[in-house]
Amino acid sequence: MKPGSVAVVGAAETELGALPHMSEGDLHVDAALRALDDAGLTLADVDGVTSAVHSPVDIAHQLGIRPNWFDGTSVGGCSFLVHVAHAAEAIAAGHAQTVLVLHGESRRSAVGRAPRGHTADSIFGQFEAPFGVYGPPTLFTLPFLRYMHETGTTAEQLAAVPARQSEWAHGNPRASRNSRFTVQDVLDSRMIAYPFHKLECCVVTDGGGALVVTSAERARDLRQQPVYLLGSGQAADSPLVSQMPDLTRAEAFERSSRAAFREAGIDRDDIDHLMLYDAFAHVPIYGLEALGFVGRGEAGAFIAEGNTSPGGSLPTNTNGGGLCYTHTGMYGMFAIQESVRQLRKQAYAQVSDVEVSVVQGVGHFFTEAATLVLSNRAA
Repeated sequence: MKPGSVAVVGAAETELGALPHMSEGDLHVDAALRALDDAGLTLADVDGVTSAVHSPVDIAHQLGIRPNWFDGTSVGGCSFLVHVAHAAEAIAAGHAQTVLVLHGESRRSAVGRAPRGHTADSIFGQFEAPFGVYGPPTLFTLPFLRYMHETGTTAEQLAAVPARQSEWAHGNPRASRNSRFTVQDVLDSRMIAYPFHKLECCVVTDGGGALVVTSAERARDLRQQPVYLLGSGQAADSPLVSQMPDLTRAEAFERSSRAAFREAGIDRDDIDHLMLYDAFAHVPIYGLEALGFVGRGEAGAFIAEGNTSPGGSLPTNTNGGGLCYTHTGMYGMFAIQESVRQLRKQAYAQVSDVEVSVVQGVGHFFTEAATLVLSNRAA
């Protein structure tokens, strides 16, 4: 795919928070209609559909679409980054003209929620669950404690991650945690699984989002300023956190981002804005290091010093991230949405002069990764 030959022309989210009146199917449909309206298109214009967990054919039928191309790749929270890349490839190859990338998840209310989880005979059920792993926070405790031991990263630096992100979410009526809080507030919040306090764990919400992807040529005639895909990358290490090559490094992040930067023809100095998946506070620390913005063990201090905050050198997670804005269980869609808003100059906490934004996603607790390089210029 030629960088800049495909663009996001529609982007929208549903309402967020507790939505017990909407099933996961409803959230997909609502997001689709909002994104198409944003693009100035209709369901009749769509010939490709993607979704994770839910069958894209089921969702297409609910929407009344008969797609020529579909993708149901489901690799956790980075699924939607993968879908954008796959959609771009399909459009470039002529398999589809206009693709809806969809997400809808009732994580808080569990209405119409598709089956998830692990059976006793799954890899997780056999090799991690019997040893007391229960829920995402417990998967990360020992790996991050080891990281702290090796690098000297402190509890205060870990707490600075959500504290700094709260500066972006402050006052945003769509954010679940929309009041600024301090490092001490984080350390005073309830301990969930050592060393993670409640404010170092993501919020739990319902919600959905959708993107409309088409060719750059067609994008020129549509309602919104196009957001071009310059590059993408994907990588996976293992199906289990316990089997990662190094529990203290996000090696899949490094590999996926390197591929995306190479395809886009950029380096880190070209990046104006960054969205780092942040289901838990340590993920941006791993991410900044893996993407090469800081050296080994320097990410905690980099964040604590304000470099990722409003006015900082690397604006990061400018919606407040999964720690403050929203987290439905699979967060990647909302990271892409914020990048699109920043590039269109439509964000709640707008950063000036954003031309290149990078979205870094993770799936299934570090076992998969995907990266997108997006821009408001074609190349």
